[in-house]
Amino acid sequence: MRSADEFHAFCAALPATSHVVQWGGHDVWKVGGKVFVIAGFSEQEGPRFSFKVSDISFEILQDQPGLRPAPYLASRGMSWIQHYEEPGLDDAALRDYVRESHRLVAAGLTKKKQRELGLLSD
Repeated sequence: MRSADEFHAFCAALPATSHVVQWGGHDVWKVGGKVFVIAGFSEQEGPRFSFKVSDISFEILQDQPGLRPAPYLASRGMSWIQHYEEPGLDDAALRDYVRESHRLVAAGLTKKKQRELGLLSD
């Protein structure tokens, strides 16, 4: 998932997502209006991905090579990790964490909003 096209296709396939470009040209994917992943694609630095994680995952991932607490978000007490360089996460793990970020953010929406988006089965 290192190319922008591959990343966008993956995120677009998740339920009830939307995409905007903001914060200095970053690709921001949302569910129910709430951010679940932020990506930047730079030829100089390579791709960077920031995503929400559980508290336990945050503790495990924050000191792994190529990963760090996401700038700005983690400094405000949020459990967000940034994959910023190799080795970081392999593609399968990155997909799993982005999928889990989507789930965590969607679970934080109101039940009404989850129903409106088709994220809850009645």
